[in-house]
Amino acid sequence: MKKLFVLLAIIATTAVSAIAQRYAIIDTRYILDKMPEYAEAKKKLDATANMWQKEIDNKQAELETMYRNFEAEKVMLSPELIKKREDELFNKEKEVRDLQKKRFGFEGDLFAERQKLIKPIQDKVYTAVQKLAVARSYDFILDKSEGITVIFADPKLDKSEDVLRELGVKS
Repeated sequence: MKKLFVLLAIIATTAVSAIAQRYAIIDTRYILDKMPEYAEAKKKLDATANMWQKEIDNKQAELETMYRNFEAEKVMLSPELIKKREDELFNKEKEVRDLQKKRFGFEGDLFAERQKLIKPIQDKVYTAVQKLAVARSYDFILDKSEGITVIFADPKLDKSEDVLRELGVKS
């Protein structure tokens, strides 16, 4: 009987604490899209990525021209010159792949540029969310924009506008 009473007390305590939890839902994508500095950083990042992509495209075009020229001249070349040209093509191909990896690969230049431009803005949003959570005694805040699937969210729980006000951004 004692065990049953203790078990019921534990279940009741857990149920009461679960009911007492306060939570909110935000949409960081919406918040970031409303921030002028995020739009500016994204624009700079896109311009840089486009510039790097053009650089890679130009090198790829050079490589394709080298291939076409090689194929056209191949019948007139000696075996030594064929080997030399194939080595040149291989090196050029490797150069293009390495440049692409350097610019767009995992932890490449684009990743570093994104960290430099976007991360400070994201940190600013997270700081505002933390302030909001502490000020309003939220136990947890869910982000419905990416990664976490929220099947249903009551619109009155969405505190994205409050975060924007905390950041001083007009929606």
